[in-house]
Amino acid sequence: MRRWIFAAACLSACVALSACNSAKDVLEPSAVAPTAQSAALAQTEGTDVAAPAVTGAASAAATAVPAQTAAIMTKARVQFAPIVGATVEAATPLTQRLGARARERGITLAGSTDTTPPGIIMRGYFSAMTEGKDTTVVYVWDVYDPAGTRLHRINGQQTAASTTGSGEGWPAVAPATMQSIADSTIDQLAQWLAAKPG
Repeated sequence: MRRWIFAAACLSACVALSACNSAKDVLEPSAVAPTAQSAALAQTEGTDVAAPAVTGAASAAATAVPAQTAAIMTKARVQFAPIVGATVEAATPLTQRLGARARERGITLAGSTDTTPPGIIMRGYFSAMTEGKDTTVVYVWDVYDPAGTRLHRINGQQTAASTTGSGEGWPAVAPATMQSIADSTIDQLAQWLAAKPG
């Protein structure tokens, strides 16, 4: 079922992009032009914005980090490119929590206005699909070096904590769901960085 949902997300994104020739193309930055919404998110990157209160699954994920991987020190500065596929309303709690969680894990973030090039660039692709009463957020993060070589991929999906009377798709996704995805993303990134040679 999960594979079917992920394939459906790739397929729906592919249909929406006329330049897309395969599901693989959907996940390549060259096949996706940033939207006005995703470009607006670039303005919030690298800033110290207080993260919203984390509840439910997000707080459970925050406390589930093993002690030996609770923080890492890396020289690589990470920059998040504008997110593709999510609305600004859905992505705002995500980006705020990414910053807060990165600080907790000892990861330095590079802002969009920094003059020093980042060591790692994260490109995120999101989709929200409603089936019956459930809305599932599917996400893929590709990790690139400054030269544009993909080094790693983080992906997953999460059933959204529904907001009351909000309909389908992104309006049905509560901030806590996006915060939980942010926690999982940073935790997986931290584990990869800790295991990465050099």
